[in-house]
Amino acid sequence: MTLKGVVGLVVTYLDAAATTRVDPRVADVVMHWMTEDFGNAGSRTHEYGTRAKRAVQQAREYLASTVGAESDELIFTSGATESNNIALLGLAPHGEQSDRRHIITSAIEHKAVIEPLEHLQTRGFEVDFIKPGSSGRVSVEAVLERLRPDTLLVSLMHVNNETGVIQPVAELAGHLRETPTYLHVDAAQGYGKVPEDLSAPIDMISISGHKVGAPKGVGMLVTRRRRWDRLPLQPIMFGGGQERKLRPGTLPVPLIMGLAEAAKIFQKEHKQWSRSAAELRSRLLNALTKTRFQINGDQDHAVPHILNLSFDGVDAEALIVRLKQHVAVATGSACTSASYTPSHVLTAMGLPEDAAENGLRLSWFPSQAADLDVEELAEMIAEMQPDSA
Repeated sequence: MTLKGVVGLVVTYLDAAATTRVDPRVADVVMHWMTEDFGNAGSRTHEYGTRAKRAVQQAREYLASTVGAESDELIFTSGATESNNIALLGLAPHGEQSDRRHIITSAIEHKAVIEPLEHLQTRGFEVDFIKPGSSGRVSVEAVLERLRPDTLLVSLMHVNNETGVIQPVAELAGHLRETPTYLHVDAAQGYGKVPEDLSAPIDMISISGHKVGAPKGVGMLVTRRRRWDRLPLQPIMFGGGQERKLRPGTLPVPLIMGLAEAAKIFQKEHKQWSRSAAELRSRLLNALTKTRFQINGDQDHAVPHILNLSFDGVDAEALIVRLKQHVAVATGSACTSASYTPSHVLTAMGLPEDAAENGLRLSWFPSQAADLDVEELAEMIAEMQPDSA
């Protein structure tokens, strides 16, 4: 996908980890449920409401199946941030009542996990923030060795939003399922991309639609039963009783239908998406051999569409300005991009200060970056490096 810059140049979109374009096929579905079948799924007295309710249930069944869950184990939210808050803050009362106030997480989580956990620290919870080392991958052993009788929860992201490194959530789920400790996974970046992991017995999974071609403003939280018991979540908002009282409010039927359509498309086209993403990655890295750079994160455990690079002698912010009329890129999470402090992810990985301050994230949907001129991009970066020819 391209935009025209202020001087008429083509700008290629390389910030898919922040958001993707809504797939036109998804937009058609959303528009239908906004302008034709526009009923409220909570309306019980007429056909408009009945059709909306039936459609939402079908969407719920399909979306739950994509992670191997039952339809009544899924609640719709506004996105992964809200899902994270419901999972973490909603479990806190059970921890307080059972005197289990220990939580394990990683130091590379998204702020949508870190900040709710920091809030819980003010309520007397003890939170262990594991640093992953230079690989950017938290080991299962590092988590298990911190387990205690009072450990309420482990929260570990599926795919890191800055480095693309895949965390061992499926293996961890197998270890934790027979313990009293619950597992929460923020899968905003991993949903659809590494589908087999999320069918593992993970207790709670947070998902955001706009990373897979759905509209912004819709997501879901999977809350798997343990045997026959529902998770002891308490609501953090009140009013209306929708979504088992965990997420009250009128269901956004058009967005839910868009999320389901996007998931269907992504599932159907996943193999081609993965191949194309890997091909672009290979072309990009091959072109960048004319520059001096390091890849941040374990490339043996990484998704094919995210690269975090530090270029020798190049200030990342200056580089973004230089590239602005050619490619849309970022230094890290869109939620913290207004801050010019070093990346908390790269810092937690123990990278040198210069590398942590100047990591550049390139991320793409293949169909939205097919026009990328990798040679031109490499040349512009090389020109900014000291002693370049």
